[in-house]
Amino acid sequence: MENKDIINNSALKLDNICKIYNRNFVLSNLSMNVYEKDIYGLIGENGSGKTTIIRIITGLIKPNSGSYSLFGVDSKDSRIFDVRKSMGAIVEAPSVYLNMSALDNMRQMGVLLNIKDDEKFKEVLRIVGLNDVIESKKVANNFSLGMRQRLGIGMSLLSNPKLLILDEPMNGLDPEGIVSLRNLLLDLNERGITIIISSHILSELSMIATRYGIISKGQMIKEISNEEVKEAVTPKLILKVNDISKSYELLKNDYQILIKNDSIEISGNYDLNTIISLLQKENICITNINQQEENIEDYYMNLIKGGHYNA
Repeated sequence: MENKDIINNSALKLDNICKIYNRNFVLSNLSMNVYEKDIYGLIGENGSGKTTIIRIITGLIKPNSGSYSLFGVDSKDSRIFDVRKSMGAIVEAPSVYLNMSALDNMRQMGVLLNIKDDEKFKEVLRIVGLNDVIESKKVANNFSLGMRQRLGIGMSLLSNPKLLILDEPMNGLDPEGIVSLRNLLLDLNERGITIIISSHILSELSMIATRYGIISKGQMIKEISNEEVKEAVTPKLILKVNDISKSYELLKNDYQILIKNDSIEISGNYDLNTIISLLQKENICITNINQQEENIEDYYMNLIKGGHYNA
């Protein structure tokens, strides 16, 4: 396996970060490494510390101990303020002006960044897929949630960020909005932007993330690449048969097998044709066959619940 610490540069590195609120550890000796051009999925239960990490990275709060760096610049270095200018972030919800149009929102952000170029504003609106409202007077209050998310991302892109941090960006989006946002993030990553996404919608995260950080109760449980997840998880075969007991007896010595409701679930390596042939020879009728591939959601649940994956 490649040593990414040697091959890739770190966009973000946290070392033994601790954060205490009301004498309780919200983060406890947490270390984390995001490589440049990653789409890094930050996963954990509610209250695990994901938003606290984002607030520390963006400079909204300070850790009680530990250190972190952005693109090789330590957080205690005075240059960190300049480095943060190359970072865009949406924490909890996009900060858009609801009584303004998309273009006026971009202009308002431009005031903060000393940018007065309407063509740049329009170009960014096109990048985030808001072509239809570039010249419109329609205010953001009348946008869909997905459009507001896109506008918020557009505003964060004005500073030409190398790192984009999004906290639960898919919350409340309809299926079309989720697909649209997914494609936008993949496009931004293709443009060289490193992305950190905190999300509990793991099925969606699995479609774009290159690496994951799994957090529980303020501690980093596991950092793992998407390729390593695919290697670690096991395929499943789910069969519905007319005689579960007989099928179980026939298969139990050669396969990892469970009886679930009215089905037989086989995990690990198996040959479907061999299983079908064996059951048919014993006059067992197979009424349904379902082959499933596990994903990051299965990995996460097994890991947190102390399953068969190594932490």
